[in-house]
Amino acid sequence: MIAAPHEEYRRARRRKVIGAVAVTDAMTDQVIGKLGNISETGMLLIASAPLAEDALYQFTFRLDEGRDAEAIVEVGAHLLWIGAASAPGQSWAGFRFITMPEAHLDALRAWIDAPGAQFA
Repeated sequence: MIAAPHEEYRRARRRKVIGAVAVTDAMTDQVIGKLGNISETGMLLIASAPLAEDALYQFTFRLDEGRDAEAIVEVGAHLLWIGAASAPGQSWAGFRFITMPEAHLDALRAWIDAPGAQFA
């Protein structure tokens, strides 16, 4: 497992997520929203479930790697901020990754750097 350095989490390139990538709370096995953008140190979540401010979460999501392959990513994340979205029942939430298995980080980095990526 790795821990993302606090001072670097906002400097990483953030890849826009095209399409719906569902994010699941690993503790409840419930989909709580979808990715808006992601970096190797954090993510913007479009949440469709209530979230607790300043809380820690364990998430899983699948990134399409093309060629009918997917990478499953598991992360421990800290909710840094939350704000209302324009759609009823949704909110924007910013997370910083705290822990991630090294193999999942490698898969995430490869997905972020893949050809055709768009950055926020």
